[in-house]
Amino acid sequence: MSFSLVEINNIIGFENWKNQINKKLIFKNISIDSRNVLPQDLFLAIKGNNFDGHNFIDDALKKGVKALIINKENENLVPDNIPYWVVSDTKEALQRLALYKRKKLNIPVVAITGSVGKTTTKEITGEIMKSIGKVKISAKNNNNEIGVATTILESTVEDKILILEMGMRGLGQIENLSKFSEPDIAVITNIGTSHIGLLGSKDKIAEAKCEIVKYLNPNGLVIIPSNDKLLIKTLKNIWKGRILKINIIKLEEKENYNNHTKDLILGLYDDKKNSIVVDDKLFQISFKGIHNAYNFLFAYAISQQFSIKFKTFNFFNFKSICGRNRIIKRNKVTVLDETYNASPESVRACIDVLLEYPGNHFLILGSMKELGVMSTKYHLEILDLINEVDIKYCVFLCDLDEEKILKEKFSSRKIIFKNNKSEVAKLINDRTSKDDFVLIKGSRYWELEEVISLIH
Repeated sequence: MSFSLVEINNIIGFENWKNQINKKLIFKNISIDSRNVLPQDLFLAIKGNNFDGHNFIDDALKKGVKALIINKENENLVPDNIPYWVVSDTKEALQRLALYKRKKLNIPVVAITGSVGKTTTKEITGEIMKSIGKVKISAKNNNNEIGVATTILESTVEDKILILEMGMRGLGQIENLSKFSEPDIAVITNIGTSHIGLLGSKDKIAEAKCEIVKYLNPNGLVIIPSNDKLLIKTLKNIWKGRILKINIIKLEEKENYNNHTKDLILGLYDDKKNSIVVDDKLFQISFKGIHNAYNFLFAYAISQQFSIKFKTFNFFNFKSICGRNRIIKRNKVTVLDETYNASPESVRACIDVLLEYPGNHFLILGSMKELGVMSTKYHLEILDLINEVDIKYCVFLCDLDEEKILKEKFSSRKIIFKNNKSEVAKLINDRTSKDDFVLIKGSRYWELEEVISLIH
C-alpha cells in the first residue's frame, strides 16, 4: 500500500514540504533503516537513544531514495535537489503515519501487554491466526513507540490481522501506543513487579498497563486473567465495555472445572502430560509450565473472536523464540534458555518448570535490574525459594553492592555469588553431570545468552 504526495502532505503538513521539485512522488513504504531502504521508499530519519537516522541520510540517498522526513535542526544535511519534510519530532511523525496506515488498512488489531508473558502470547496467537490468512505481528521485541509504529507501517493489504506487543517504561507510554494503533482487542496478561523500581508500586504498574484501553474500539474487547484482583479493579475504573476473563484449573482440582461461559474461558491443565482441555477440546502443547498454559489460553481466547475452529485433538507445536521457553541440548546437560529478561514472577515460574524435569537441577540467575527500592526484598524471596527447593547449585550473578547487601541477610552453601559472568559457565560445568538440567534466567542487563555456548 503506497503513500501519495498528497497523503504525506495531509499527514505531515504541506507547509513543511521543502524543495518541492517533484510533485508526482509516490512512496511504496516508509523506512527508518538506511540498510534496508529501497528507491521507492520515503526515508524518515529517527533519532533514538543509541542512534540518529540523520547520520545515515547520505546512505539512504545513495540507495536511490527520492525524499526525506527530518528534524528541523538537520536541514543542512539535505542536498538542494532532494525534496523533504521538516518536523519538530520525527518519532511523532512516524506515529502519525502509522495511525494513517492503520485506518487505511482497516484490519483487526490485537494489542498485547502485561508484566510477563506478552511476547509468548503474541507468538502463539500469530501461529494460531495463520489459519485465516497472512498475519502481521511485532517482530522480536519491537514493543516501543518506534517498534509498534514500524510494525504497522510494514503491514500490507494482504494481512488479515495485525498483532502488536506493547511494552512500557513509564506512565503514558502504552496510552500513546494505543493512540496510534487503535486496537480492537486488548490483552493484559497480568500485573507483576517488573518496572516497580520505575513506577514505585503495583498500583501504578496496573494503571500503566490499563492505558491500553484508552483508544480501544468502544465495541472492542479486553481479555484478562480472572484471578488478578488489582488488574480487575483498575480496569473497571476506565473501561466500561466488554471484558473476557480466562482461568486455568489444575487437573487435581477438576471438580471446579466447567465449560466456559460468555465472559469466562476455563482451561483444565495437566502438568504431567503438558496438555490443556478447553471447550472439551484437548490441546497438547510443546512448552512446560502453567504460565505458558495461560499464554496459550490467552491466544485461544483471541482466536475465538475470529471463529477459528479447532480439531478435537490438536498437537500445538509452538517454536520457542530465543531467550524464552527454549530447550537446548548441550554435550552433557540440557539448558533451559530463559535469558531474555527476568522478574520475580517469571523467575518463580521458570523454577517450577525446571523442577518438572527429572534428575539434578542447576540454576544460573542474573539479578533483576528494575526493582528499585524493592530489589533486596524480592531477591531475598527468590534466594529463599532456591534454598528450599530441589536445586543442587545456583550461581547468582549480581553487582558488588547487591552481593554485600544480600550476604548480610542470607547465606546458603548451594548459592554462590559472582560479579562477572566470565566465571559462571566454568562453575556450572565443574558441578554438572550427564543428563543434568540447567536453567539460565536473568535481567536483560546481564546478556546471559552469551553463557549458553560455554556450557558443556
